[in-house]
Amino acid sequence: MEKETFAESVYEAELSVPLATARIMRLHLEQPTNRVFRRDGHYWLDMCLTPRPEKARGCYRDRWGPHRFERLGEIFLVPPGEAIHVRSERGGDQASIVCEIKAEAIDRWLDGGIEWTDRRLEAGLDIAHPHMRSCLFRLAEEVNHPGRGSKVLAEMIAGQLAIEVARYCQAIAEGPIAGGLASWRLRLIDERLHQAGAAPSLEDLAALCNISVRQLTRGFRASRGCSIGDHIAQTRIDIAKRQLGSDESIKSIAFGLGFASPSSFAFAFRRATGSTPSQFRQRQLRKVS
Repeated sequence: MEKETFAESVYEAELSVPLATARIMRLHLEQPTNRVFRRDGHYWLDMCLTPRPEKARGCYRDRWGPHRFERLGEIFLVPPGEAIHVRSERGGDQASIVCEIKAEAIDRWLDGGIEWTDRRLEAGLDIAHPHMRSCLFRLAEEVNHPGRGSKVLAEMIAGQLAIEVARYCQAIAEGPIAGGLASWRLRLIDERLHQAGAAPSLEDLAALCNISVRQLTRGFRASRGCSIGDHIAQTRIDIAKRQLGSDESIKSIAFGLGFASPSSFAFAFRRATGSTPSQFRQRQLRKVS
C-alpha cells in the first residue's frame, strides 16, 4: 500500500454515556488523505455535518483486496474489528458527528450475531436512513450545547441508534439470490444521481439499469437497506451542501436541482439538515473566516 497520510483531526466537543461516546470531529485535510483505521469493541457511526471531500472512498482491503474502493456517503458505519482503508483525492475541511457505540449495545439486537458479508460492508459505507440521520442530528445538538439532562437524553438516543443500526444491518440482503442489485447497477445509479440537473425519475433509473421499476425499488432496498426515494432525496441534499459553499445564488441552486421553487428547496433542506440553506451557508462562511 502507498504511504499513509493523515488529516489533522480535532474533537471540538464530546459527550460520553455508558452506551456510547459522541464527538464533534473537525478534519483539516491539507492534502489527499490515505489511512487505515479500525475499532475493537465499538461500532463507528460517522455522519458528516459538512460535505465530505470529493471522491472520499473506503475499502475493506482484508476482505476485498487493495483496489476495490466504494463511495463514503453522508453516514457510514464501520463494524468492530474491521480495518477500513479510507482515502480522498482532495484536501479541505470537514466536520462530522461521530458516535462510537459499544458492540454489545448493538449485538444484543442481532439475534445471535450477524455475518459481515461483502454486501453488508458495502451498504454500511453509504447509509441513507432517515431515523439514523435524525438521531445523529439530535445527538450533535446535545454534544454542542449540553443542558440539564443531556447525558440521560444522549443515552436514550444512543439506545435508539443501536436498535436502528441492528435493524439496518439485518435488512441488508445476503447476496444476489435475495434480490439485491448488482454492484455495477448501484454504481450506475450513484453516478446518475450526481450529474447536474433535476433528479431522475424511478423510470429513468430503471431504464438505466435495464430492469423494471419494481425490481429497482425492491432490489435497492435489499442492497442498501433504505428506499431509493430516500437515497435520491439525500443525494440532492448532499449536492446542495457542496453548492452552498460557492457563490451561486440559492434560487439558482434550487432550480438547478429540480425543485419547483426556492421555498420548496428550503423546506426539504431544513427537514434534512435542521437548517435553512441560508443558515447553512452562513455557518460555512463563518468557519472559513
